[in-house]
Amino acid sequence: MEYVRLLRMRPVLVLWLARSLSVLGDHLYAVAVMWTVYASTGSASLMGLVATLESLPYVLLGTAGRRLVSRCASYRALSRVDAARAALVLALPFVWTPDGRGVSVLLVGVFALGILGALFDPNLEALLPGLAGPERVQPVTGLFDLTSRIARISGRAGAGVLLLMVSKLQLFAFDGAAFAVSAAALGWLGRRSAAVHRHRPLPGPDPSVRAWPLLRAHPRIGAAIAVHGLVPFCAAATSVAMPALLATRFGAGAGAYGLVTAALGVGALIGNPVAGSWRPGGWPVVCCCAWAVEGLATVGMGLVGRVSALEGLSLVMGLAAPLGTVTLRTRLARFPAAQRLRLMAVEHTAARSGAVASTLLVPMLADVSVRGAFGAAGSLVVLAAVGGLFSPAPPSSVTGAGAPPPAPERTAPGVTPPQLPGR
Repeated sequence: MEYVRLLRMRPVLVLWLARSLSVLGDHLYAVAVMWTVYASTGSASLMGLVATLESLPYVLLGTAGRRLVSRCASYRALSRVDAARAALVLALPFVWTPDGRGVSVLLVGVFALGILGALFDPNLEALLPGLAGPERVQPVTGLFDLTSRIARISGRAGAGVLLLMVSKLQLFAFDGAAFAVSAAALGWLGRRSAAVHRHRPLPGPDPSVRAWPLLRAHPRIGAAIAVHGLVPFCAAATSVAMPALLATRFGAGAGAYGLVTAALGVGALIGNPVAGSWRPGGWPVVCCCAWAVEGLATVGMGLVGRVSALEGLSLVMGLAAPLGTVTLRTRLARFPAAQRLRLMAVEHTAARSGAVASTLLVPMLADVSVRGAFGAAGSLVVLAAVGGLFSPAPPSSVTGAGAPPPAPERTAPGVTPPQLPGR
């Protein structure tokens, strides 16, 4: 398998480890903070505020922070970001107190961690194309998408298990250690990069690159990013509204919810290797069709009459989800470094904005009609996907009828790709 061959390359393996630990740390700390806030206040509204404060920096930096984001476009800078996250996570349980002041301090810490995450995520994804050369951009993108999905599932589940065995202080310590190891791995990559490019340093991203002119020059990229920003409505329906659907329509409980969630995860684990190795010709068609399938599956969940059908639709959603994401990010990865970083930041901004909006709106729809929440969320994504499929073609003056020009650098600022064994 291509993923196994990629992991035999030491820079890929080290960055894979760093990314796994960073995402794992993200979700461990998210559960720890949520649990701390709820245990001390009993307020579900404050838990929602925590989730909003975590995502808000992505929106702010994605729209108005391009210069700040571009300053972290190296492994050494990302190492410092993860070191700061480790220090902040380790400090939170010591500055927190079970009163109003303590909750305020915790919320400030969550916002600060959100800022660091917003600096880290788009820069790391912009560096991925430099790991294994332009011919392996898609499998590298697929590998790290799979890593994020696995760490996202295991992080939340692992936090729940750890909370049964350790204290919140120990959980925060475990979380900080994950960030610290990630920082060390990124620091190693930074030193290796400096040694490789000592006599021929690569230029960093240009912070003057603006998103709007770039999206106007590539309207299909803009349309795809916009549609991808609405896909979280499907995820919100399957996570937030699914327990209510199971209880009210099927009289089922946590066991059925676990099976539906597991089917979604299994589908993603099967679909991701396909997305990482398949080389489709028309990328907008692949993306929009994958997202339309997610939307249709979400609509179907509100209509079916058996739990087994819900599990089948969850499996279909899991299969389609990585195909759209990996195909889009592979396309973005083919832009030159400055444009790639800006587009990655815009994509993260759209995804986080959609996540915040769906978290606020889907529960309100579910209070009115659970089945209606599934229908509305899925229909929104299907309509957006169809609209994206028929988005206007780019101007003919753009290189390759809208294709991004080839990146002038050999690799993104990072690592010179070694050859895979046997190549």
